[in-house]
Amino acid sequence: MSTPETPEEPRSADDGTPAEGAQVSEAEAELAAQRLERERIERRKAERQGPIEAGTKLSGTAAELLAAVRAVESGEKPPATVFEERPAPRRPAPEPVRRVPVVAEGPAAPAEGTVDGVREVLTRGGAPASLAGPAAAALGEGAAELLREDPWQLLRVPGVRPEQADGFARALLAGEAGPGDERRGRALTVWLLEQAAPAGHTVLEMSALTEALGRQGVPEPEDAVRNAIAEGDVLVFQDAIGEPAGEDEEQPVRVLVGLERCALAEESLADGLARLINSAPKQDGAAEDWERAAAAAEGSAADLIRAASGHGLVLHTGGEAALAEPAALLDAAHGMGLRAWAATHSPVGRERFASRVDGPGVATVAGLLSGAEGPGRDPEGALAVDLLVVLDAPQLDVETGALLTESLPDGARLVLSGDPAVLWSVGPGRVFADLLAVRACPQAASRRPDPGPLGELVSGVGVGELLQVEAPEKEVVIVPVRDAGEAVHRTVQLVADSVPRAIGVPAEETQVITPGHGGAVGTRVLNAALKERLNPGPGRFAGFDPGDRVAYSPAPGRSLPGRVAGADSEGLRLDCGGEEVVVPRDRVEQTVRHGWALTAHQAVGARWPAAVVVLPGDAVPALSRPWIYTAFSRADRHLSVVHGVDQALQRAVAEVPAKPRTTRLPVLLAPQLPGAAE
Repeated sequence: MSTPETPEEPRSADDGTPAEGAQVSEAEAELAAQRLERERIERRKAERQGPIEAGTKLSGTAAELLAAVRAVESGEKPPATVFEERPAPRRPAPEPVRRVPVVAEGPAAPAEGTVDGVREVLTRGGAPASLAGPAAAALGEGAAELLREDPWQLLRVPGVRPEQADGFARALLAGEAGPGDERRGRALTVWLLEQAAPAGHTVLEMSALTEALGRQGVPEPEDAVRNAIAEGDVLVFQDAIGEPAGEDEEQPVRVLVGLERCALAEESLADGLARLINSAPKQDGAAEDWERAAAAAEGSAADLIRAASGHGLVLHTGGEAALAEPAALLDAAHGMGLRAWAATHSPVGRERFASRVDGPGVATVAGLLSGAEGPGRDPEGALAVDLLVVLDAPQLDVETGALLTESLPDGARLVLSGDPAVLWSVGPGRVFADLLAVRACPQAASRRPDPGPLGELVSGVGVGELLQVEAPEKEVVIVPVRDAGEAVHRTVQLVADSVPRAIGVPAEETQVITPGHGGAVGTRVLNAALKERLNPGPGRFAGFDPGDRVAYSPAPGRSLPGRVAGADSEGLRLDCGGEEVVVPRDRVEQTVRHGWALTAHQAVGARWPAAVVVLPGDAVPALSRPWIYTAFSRADRHLSVVHGVDQALQRAVAEVPAKPRTTRLPVLLAPQLPGAAE
């Protein structure tokens, strides 16, 4: 790295499913995909015939849980929902339509009478009337009556916390509300699992869940979980640990509890992956054609082409430079006349990868699933593809992964390509990492390193070393700061003055990345300071002006960088990677943030000519090797690190791996792999 100073001393110290022929955007595509997922889950629920038989040799809490489930099955209480392992039927999907600008739709509005009834109940309980619409949408037509009977159901409304639901319940129930109320324990069990899903868990171990319930003041956590299972609010699993036990030995198991939607998605994903692994790909190209394409490719691209020629599922790993290899695969498949497509997670990624391939065939994942982009569906509802390459594969959660695998026709090939060192999905599961660990299919590791000092720095971080790289052209610069105020000040100087003058990258092509939204140097503070310097204005439309950089979230956990193009009576007009999106006025506050500064999770899947990574003193708890790797690797030409964490940066790189996630995909997949015991 270069000496700890700025590139040049700055001169200034200023601080739904689209109808046929309809117009669709990334936002509408995302909503359509979510609707399809909900419909699929409802079909799966209708198909289930009985519970899984497992864990007959249990003791302690595990035995009590199993007894509770069997009591439910005998009719003592409403049945708990569990599922069988069997594949879901194909679902129909809309035909593809042209990708053109539209107004981004929000969730369907609940009936006015429902909202009025909920508002009356909320007012009696001292809760904000502004929650009436979200509560009616979350709880359905009988929301008002449900809240009267069980005030803790307010926790199902996004953003409501336990202490707020407790206050609401005390106001409605007076002396009847208490920390040990069975309704409170059940609602908190579901709420904790809902909070765990965005953190990546598809299930939680029983001990972790009961410990979390205890921290919420639930006096009998095990009873709360049993009640939630008995009422069908959550599912319980007993997964074997280690090798199968002998006839006279008790099989160790771990007891897991999860949400139905996550459990069904993970099961469907395992079924879909097993189908790809166990079936030979369609013979849609002569073996000599595949070999000829591999021989013409360079280096590890040949390995990828050979692996894809004979297998239904292939994993490909590598950094930014390694994208040349799936591009070579796509071009080779097109040359053989195959229906080959690549899918990215954002319009920015789509346009970036499209520049690497010779012909068409790049879509977004949401657009592909909804039919807004891509080849459309065949008469059976499967995607009309012979080969699908999914880029940025670590960003796949189990729900999206299930939709993709279910959508592939028999005999198709799926290649999951990505950098395993980046942050995982903002959503349940660690699909790519689980598959790499299981080693259930061929893995093609790129031998193509990212070039230059930036590539050397990022590669070192990936293996746990913070290298002092030589940066003769100031590709990497460290900017030490003493406090939060100085960190904000130096960040604005770098973006507005130093990097444009010394590196030649304009402010609009420089991205700031910081660990969180809050705090003295979070995205909110940095965006306010950067807007004041780079695009001052009155913020006439919900705080935004034309030219503002933004981060648009069409769905939770999904962020699209963009820019404000204008505003009118229809809403806020955004340009997101060349795609125009119109966000209605009532959705702007919930879905649009200023975007000069992003978190590393928001920045995954995109790269900029220059990046300024801000590490203030209060960021130490958030730092990990994947976070640093992701943030540093967003820069193509130049990286400035605003450094206020002393030795914590090196410690995080060397000692803080990714936070563990509790998932079931390896357990679900193992019995279906070739060679598994009958």
